[in-house]
Amino acid sequence: MKINTIPVLTAIALFLLSFSCSEDNSPTSEFDPSEKGSLSVEFDNVVGNRNLQLGGQQNYTNAAGETFSVDIFDYYISNIILTDKNNNQYIVPQDSSYFLIQESERASQEITLHNIPAGNYTSITFTIGVDSLRNTMDVGRRTGALDPATGMYWAWNSGYIFLKLEGKSAQAPDDAGGKYRYHIGGFGGMTEPTINNIKTVTCSFGSSVATVRTAITPTIHMLADVMKLFNGSTTLSIAQNPTVMFAPFSVNIADNYSHMFNVDHIHND
Repeated sequence: MKINTIPVLTAIALFLLSFSCSEDNSPTSEFDPSEKGSLSVEFDNVVGNRNLQLGGQQNYTNAAGETFSVDIFDYYISNIILTDKNNNQYIVPQDSSYFLIQESERASQEITLHNIPAGNYTSITFTIGVDSLRNTMDVGRRTGALDPATGMYWAWNSGYIFLKLEGKSAQAPDDAGGKYRYHIGGFGGMTEPTINNIKTVTCSFGSSVATVRTAITPTIHMLADVMKLFNGSTTLSIAQNPTVMFAPFSVNIADNYSHMFNVDHIHND
């Protein structure tokens, strides 16, 4: 009797396919779940293709054709999330995820995250500013970088300044004393809608990978470009807007600076 081999072969193929799929979808990890490491992020503040210098040491020119120098450049980074090559995310515990980056304080420009699960990470997500929950939390829980005494807090407005840029410009009006000041904050309020300038950004590592291991602490070299604050979807003119704080126009500045970050390179040492 002749045996029809086609159904048999089909059955074998389906079995092998099923086995292969179950292998691919199994929730196995390529790393020991107990292996932890650290990761550093270095924030290098620049203006276009030049290093940022404070105190009038360098003049820059924005898209409006105005010259300016920088005296203060500070901003908050918070709520950090790391994503690996398999799209798994590690959320840094919130109490360990608030940093004040200050151009005048070199040590503040490199932050280190600890107890990161070993993995091959391909992007970083963070908030520029301070979330609404922490803005309204009991002041006793707002210490360290979030201490209101840092000068990044509006006592009169009960909220954090997310980014502060100050300097001098020949185009600033006389009544501004030749200076410009941008103090951008606003978290949307708790009851009535108000200005919300909280910005969350994701920076891809491109073809690079941050290889976190117990014995390897990668350093992500992040560029923060002050010029993007002036030259974005809105061209910011110092002559027209020498001082912007808690005002509707601050939304335009926040939209601009949400594009000021990009990853330059990664060291896996």
